Amino acid sequence: MEYPEDGRDRRIAQLRKGILELAVMGVLYHGRHYGYSLIRVLSERGSIPLKEGTVYPILARLDRDGLVGSEWVESVQGPPRKYYVLTSSGRQLFDELSQELDALVSLVQQNWKTSDQPGSAAKKLVVRKG
Repeated sequence: MEYPEDGRDRRIAQLRKGILELAVMGVLYHGRHYGYSLIRVLSERGSIPLKEGTVYPILARLDRDGLVGSEWVESVQGPPRKYYVLTSSGRQLFDELSQELDALVSLVQQNWKTSDQPGSAAKKLVVRKG
């Protein structure tokens, strides 16, 4: 049975939303960036094309939640740029979320095949009707 495409797309969007937020936090963990430089770094290191319409709402949420700070800096190459940096609360949350992500990735990448060979650690499921 094939999965409905709209459900698949919705799930992919939901998965990306949380992971992209964590990726934005990861980049800002190591230094301050303005929006376009952040998009460039994420796009160069990942295989997912990003748009401003994706990253700026994430930055706005993180800013609203006190996880990033921002400041306007004059630029010699045009208008002032708004730079973002992870706050201490943002750093702490990033560390916690990174550990959670590692655990989840490990869970997804498990070899779930069970073996019925003697001595196997796999347990048999007993269903009782009653």
